[in-house]
Amino acid sequence: MTKTIAFLVYPNLTPLDLIGPLQVLKPLERFGPYRVVTVGERLEAIPSDAGLSLTPERLLTDEPHPFAIVVPGGLAGPIQAITQEPLMSWVRAAASSAEIVASVCTGSLILAAAGLLEGRRATTHWSFMDALGRLGAQPVRERWVEDGKFILAAGVSAGIDMALALVRRLTDETTARTIQTLIEYDPEPPLGGIDWGWVEQADLGRSLLAPALPELRRILAGHPDLARKLFP
Repeated sequence: MTKTIAFLVYPNLTPLDLIGPLQVLKPLERFGPYRVVTVGERLEAIPSDAGLSLTPERLLTDEPHPFAIVVPGGLAGPIQAITQEPLMSWVRAAASSAEIVASVCTGSLILAAAGLLEGRRATTHWSFMDALGRLGAQPVRERWVEDGKFILAAGVSAGIDMALALVRRLTDETTARTIQTLIEYDPEPPLGGIDWGWVEQADLGRSLLAPALPELRRILAGHPDLARKLFP
């Protein structure tokens, strides 16, 4: 029986949040009974936050009960998404019957706002960890986090790591290693790893988010409870 893995596409998401794990999971169609698709509210070009438009393959209504869902993140995109009831209704319904619920970066804010992460270990982009906690999750500073059927990645590129862990969970280590080799995922960042001490000392999260806060608060103007939790 075919198992559908549905990637959610919505306006102003971060492309790598979507494309990274999609590139990892799409080869599953060669290794097992999996079908990997992108889904959205409309079958038309949807803008991302990187100047690139993405067109879903299927409508949300075409895939009401996928085997797994993957929710990418972004900056303004997820904040807009949690105010859109048709999209949030699909997330709640699909997640309730799915065997796997995954997110990348601030996609976990969408899951949390849908009431799916209450009391669960979860992660997100480092600059939104406090907000994730105020939405009821238990934030964990890890590259990816598993809690039951939920598997959640930290910021952007962590989605690739999460997806490889998910492949191993769905198949085996050999298949996961094969896919890692196919995409030649063997990162060597020229500046080395992230210095999290410097990030905290520089208060980088506040300085990065400050210019966007007026717009994010405007998006949530009709949702005061969410605004208080996300941006007190």
